[in-house]
Amino acid sequence: MTYLVTIAVIFTIMLAGIAVERLYRRFAASNPQLGPFRDSSKCGSCSGGSGCSEPSRATDSAEPAAAASAPRR
Repeated sequence: MTYLVTIAVIFTIMLAGIAVERLYRRFAASNPQLGPFRDSSKCGSCSGGSGCSEPSRATDSAEPAAAASAPRR
């Protein structure tokens, strides 16, 4: 019985994720003034060097990159 409940919960979570993504796409399409739809095929971490077309905001800060990556005590 626990096995079936676990399968049902996982399936429900998966369907909920798909539904949220569809709602997000529909909302983004009906509100273009809020910016472009975020592509889910990318990792979402522009500062990680994923090849995004826009520069990272993390590197735009006043703190140099070498100091930002240095361990803090």
